[in-house]
Amino acid sequence: MKRCLFLLIGLLCFNLGAQVKKEIFESFKLQERRGVSYYFPEDYSDEKKYPLILVLDAEYLFDIVVANAKFYSKHHRMPQAIIVGIDQAEDDIRWEDCDFEQTTGLPTEKGTQFYEFLGTELIPYLETNYNIAPFKMFAGYDITANFGNYFLFKDKSLFNSYLSISPVLATEMESRVPSRLSDLNQEIFYNIILEKEKTEDRQRILQMNNAIKSIDKETLHYFFDEYNDADHVSIAAYGISKAFDNVFKIFRPISPKEYKTEILTSDEPVFKYLEDRYNMIENLLGFKKPVELNDIMAIYAACLKKEDIESLKPLAELCKKQFPDTMLGFYFEGEYYEELGEPKKAFKTFEKAFQMEEIDFLTKDMALEKIDALKADFGY
Repeated sequence: MKRCLFLLIGLLCFNLGAQVKKEIFESFKLQERRGVSYYFPEDYSDEKKYPLILVLDAEYLFDIVVANAKFYSKHHRMPQAIIVGIDQAEDDIRWEDCDFEQTTGLPTEKGTQFYEFLGTELIPYLETNYNIAPFKMFAGYDITANFGNYFLFKDKSLFNSYLSISPVLATEMESRVPSRLSDLNQEIFYNIILEKEKTEDRQRILQMNNAIKSIDKETLHYFFDEYNDADHVSIAAYGISKAFDNVFKIFRPISPKEYKTEILTSDEPVFKYLEDRYNMIENLLGFKKPVELNDIMAIYAACLKKEDIESLKPLAELCKKQFPDTMLGFYFEGEYYEELGEPKKAFKTFEKAFQMEEIDFLTKDMALEKIDALKADFGY
C-alpha cells in the first residue's frame, strides 16, 4: 500500500514526445509534494536503455544539463539519457533538503528523509516504469553537490558517476570521501568542478583533491577541473560539458589522435582494441552500443597499416551483423582471403560484395576491380 501513497501526478499520461515535462511528486518519505522536471529523448524507445542523470538544484542546473546532454548525444559523444531534476529553490528548501549536522557531518532528519525520497521512491519508480540503464549520474551545486557524497557510503553506491560543482563540504568530508573512494569496490567516476575564486571551503576541497589524486585504483576515474575566470555563481554553468567529456570518453567515436597514439602503438591485435572498447562500454554503461561505422573504418585502416591480416576476419564477421545489407563485411572478408593466398575464396567473396549495397568509401566498382584482377591473375 505504501507504494500507492506516492505518485507522479499526471505522469501516467506522460507524452514522451514532449521531451521536457514538469510534474508534482507526492512523497511518502517527505510527506510533501515536490516539483520534478523530466527530460526524455525525442525518440525514446522501449527497445533501448538510457543512463539516468539526477540533477539537484533543478531551477539552476536542469536546463544546462539537458542542453549539454542533447548536444553531446546528437554528436555521438555520449549516449542519450533520461534526466530528472528536483526543484529546490522555493523558500531556499535546498538547505533543508541537504543540510548536515555540524558535529557528525551526517544529514539532518530532513536530509535523511530527502535521501530516502531520492533513493527509495523517485529512482525506483523510474526504474520500474522506464528503461533505465544501470549507469546513473548525480549532479549538484555547492550544498547539493555535497549531498551526493552520502550515496557513496552504502555497500554499493547508487550512482556510478558524481558531478560535484563547487561543493560546500560537510564535516570531515575532505577525508571521508577519499577514504570511501579508496575502499569502494565499484567502477566510479568522480568529477569536481571548482572556481579559482576563494570560498570558505576552497582549502578543504583542495585537500580532498590531493587525497583522491593519490588513490591508485583502476576502477576510480577522478577528474578535477578548475576555472580561473569563474566565480561561485558562474561556476554552475562551467564544466558540465567537460564532465561529460570525462565520463563518456569511451563512448565517443575513435578520434584521429586515439588512432595514432593508442591503436597503432598497441602490441595487441587491432580487432581486440575494438572488442575491448565496446565490452567496456557495455560493462560501464550497462547496455550494448552498436559499433559505429567510424570505428570500423579506423580498425580497418589500422589492419592495413599494421599488416594485421588476421584481424580482418573477425572485423568482416562483425560488419555482416552490424551492416548486413551492405558490401562491407564481404569486401573485408575478400581482402582477408586475398592476403591469405586463397584466390578462389577471395573471388567468390568479392562477387557477393558486388551484389550488395555500397557504403562509405566502398563501391561496386572497387569490388569489380578486385574480381577483374583475380580473373587476370588466376584465369577465372
